[in-house]
Amino acid sequence: MDLQEYLRVIRRHWILLIASILAGLLVGGLISIISKPTYTSDTQLFVAIQNSGSVQELQQGNTFTQARVQSYVQTATTPVVLQPVIETLGLTGTPEELAQRVKATSDLNTVLIKISVVDSSPVRASATAQAVADSFMRTVENLERPKNGGESPVSLSIVSPAVAPTAPSSPNTRLNLILGLLAGLAVGIGVSLLRGLLDYRVQGEADLRKSTDAPILGGIAFDSSASKNPLLTQTNQQSPRAESFRQLRTNLQFANVTENAKSVLVTSSLPGEGKSTTATNLAIALAQAGQSVCLIDADLRRPVVGEYLGIDRNVGLTTALIGAVDVHDVLQPWGEDNLFVLASGQIPPNPSELLGSTQMRLLIENLEQVFDSVIIDAPPLLPVTDAAVLSQHVGGVMMVVGSRRIKHHDLEKSFRALDLVNANVLGVVLNLLPTKGPDAYAYSYYTKSGGPQSTNVGRNIGVSPNRMLDELSDRQDWESRTESRRAAKFPQRLSE
Repeated sequence: MDLQEYLRVIRRHWILLIASILAGLLVGGLISIISKPTYTSDTQLFVAIQNSGSVQELQQGNTFTQARVQSYVQTATTPVVLQPVIETLGLTGTPEELAQRVKATSDLNTVLIKISVVDSSPVRASATAQAVADSFMRTVENLERPKNGGESPVSLSIVSPAVAPTAPSSPNTRLNLILGLLAGLAVGIGVSLLRGLLDYRVQGEADLRKSTDAPILGGIAFDSSASKNPLLTQTNQQSPRAESFRQLRTNLQFANVTENAKSVLVTSSLPGEGKSTTATNLAIALAQAGQSVCLIDADLRRPVVGEYLGIDRNVGLTTALIGAVDVHDVLQPWGEDNLFVLASGQIPPNPSELLGSTQMRLLIENLEQVFDSVIIDAPPLLPVTDAAVLSQHVGGVMMVVGSRRIKHHDLEKSFRALDLVNANVLGVVLNLLPTKGPDAYAYSYYTKSGGPQSTNVGRNIGVSPNRMLDELSDRQDWESRTESRRAAKFPQRLSE
């Protein structure tokens, strides 16, 4: 993955990242609260040569002192220095235990030694630091004193006496919070990247490109209200969802300009990706653009178009395929645009055979001669072979890919199934996309009022045919209106 892909994965898991950072801050704060405070007292010593000779001798002595200082630093934590401190202050413990709380340091090329003592009591820390300094000076002078007697050539003096600290040196709350934040950030990024590497679902355009090079005809953002109001006519005409389907209609027309395919099969890889909703709303959008459209519910296993549109599905495609009725007699007009719906009919025991039959091919050819567009809602590709069989009878296939609903290998398997039958794939529709984040796909078209607008087309959405008849003043008037619409659509057939 490149840097852009890493950033996309992190943005997808931003909630996990924030939670990890907050957890790190919480742990850092808890450590600061439960940790016992400790105090640090410092004292500083200056090492000099007791020589009043020439400048050259002083310079040589200074070099000698700098070389010896590092040895003195190691001596500060030895028992010979710390045992007298324990006896003087009456401390408990051994010199080794005290050495863990004493630290001696010296910067390079200097003759200064810093002694630090850590203790839970500020007074005891300063007293111990002062006692260590005194014992250290005596020890060094004894070690440097010539064996034949005389004074030590090295002299140590305190330049910064130990004082009782007013604030604890540990815990450092600010440091603990910063470390907790950094640790939480690192863990969050690591877990996010790991989840991204192990997540094989198609979530957006970038993921789709890993499985196919098919053109993207459009993207439909996820709408929580779509489950109750799935149709285009049930939403505000200036809403992002409505604009998405209009954009899909336009892109489909451009993608189909060379093939000039009137019949378009809408399918998906798995159930639940939104193919039926997409097919239905695409047909409505085409009809609103002035085209004559026939919507066929060819999902003979789980038909839902009839439920969406509120029409009777007991008589329809299967009835026409077995020759019981003429297809024109079972086309049901819907809405006030030029949209006719061919319901699924009774669910047969052999859907694949019916959809792959010669009668199905002839039915589609007949409808292509009458309508500007024929939209076919087919079953998903992977569970059954219906869509692959039916794709040989249509002008083009449009794949609906549900965001986070399908994995890469399943999508690749679907396109291989279409390739085996030489299907003409017009493009892909990304459905159920998030409205925010790296995979967002949304439009910014809104009405001035921001509220829903009522339309005449959607007035009878979701009601049963009987209720539609009750709302009309006269059943005979409704039948005459339906027959007049059929006559306008099929003048030659009615005149025979």
